[in-house]
Amino acid sequence: MSLLNHETNSLQKISPSYDPWDPIMSLRKYGQHKLTSVEMTVTHLCNMRCEHCAVGDMLVMKEAPALPVSEMIKALDQVEHLETISLTGGEPSFLEKTVDEMIVPLLKYARERGIRSQINSNLTLDLSRYEKMLPYLDVMHISFNYLSAKDLHEVGFTNSPRPVSYDIAARMYDKMMENSLKLSEQGMFISAESMINYRTHDKLAGIHRLIGQMGAKRHEVHPMYASNFAASLPVLSLDDMRASIHGLLDARDKDMWMLFGTLPFYACNGGEEDRKLITRLHKEPNVTVRNDPDGRNRVNVNMFTGNVYVTDFADIPAFGNIKNQKLDDIFEEWTTNHPLNQTVNCFCDAAQCCGPNLLVADMYYKDVDFKTRKAFSDIV
Repeated sequence: MSLLNHETNSLQKISPSYDPWDPIMSLRKYGQHKLTSVEMTVTHLCNMRCEHCAVGDMLVMKEAPALPVSEMIKALDQVEHLETISLTGGEPSFLEKTVDEMIVPLLKYARERGIRSQINSNLTLDLSRYEKMLPYLDVMHISFNYLSAKDLHEVGFTNSPRPVSYDIAARMYDKMMENSLKLSEQGMFISAESMINYRTHDKLAGIHRLIGQMGAKRHEVHPMYASNFAASLPVLSLDDMRASIHGLLDARDKDMWMLFGTLPFYACNGGEEDRKLITRLHKEPNVTVRNDPDGRNRVNVNMFTGNVYVTDFADIPAFGNIKNQKLDDIFEEWTTNHPLNQTVNCFCDAAQCCGPNLLVADMYYKDVDFKTRKAFSDIV
């Protein structure tokens, strides 16, 4: 597949009306789920050990050798309908070598091919590492669940193998805030994600205000589910989750794009409170609800083994490897034959819904067949 040269200003602006990571876009375009997004785990190193980390059990102190970036680019080149890539870890910029030899080449590839890119980072390291990505990166995605450095200290190092002082955490907190604002001023699209969990559910309005002060263009909000480090943490009730979302919508800056994802509330649910919330989410200006890409239009590739996963979470085993299979073929096998996919592979065009996330289905809807349900007409 030959690369196409695309200038930055020729790419459609990412906005509430254009979110290329949402699988509903490719589903409507092709009439079925196609592989349009590939996420790559580029490191298992991280300078934090957050209690809610979805990949915490995979983090290491010493990294194994990675596959040549040329091998990953070759695999991406074979994906016919590729529209987005995402880079994740660990902390992708933990080593400057990773930035120079893996991240920047992958971002350059994406820009040359005319596809969109995102990286997941905590933004606590030297600004110069992130500035290297600035000419090519579309979305800098950060996690932000704090009202103060004290919150970062409590949350960010819960699973650290050695004690981390408050002073170190405070410097990291300040660095994150400073980096976000400086990068935003230089034109980087900052998207800050907050978890809805037992710590944050009554603090989201304050967190939202800080995110605005950091120069973020988008605030993402996702419930926390039981996976990896978070598996033993208290589970927030659905009532508390609904109340938290309503409170945030009441207090938010309506000029900022707010993106909700992996919510456990659906237009086919019979509960009145669910229906009120869904209706509000659809009507609020600059608010979108993203369908979960994992397993619908996206797979994750481990850059150290070549293994392919439906998500970067470690709970679901690999179902292919780029060393001997094409990503399109692996994805086709997943969508047509894998039993896990068949349990959540439903679609309601009227509700703009691609069904539940695998973790959501396992936690709240174990015995529910979504394929037999329909959205309530007063919602859609």
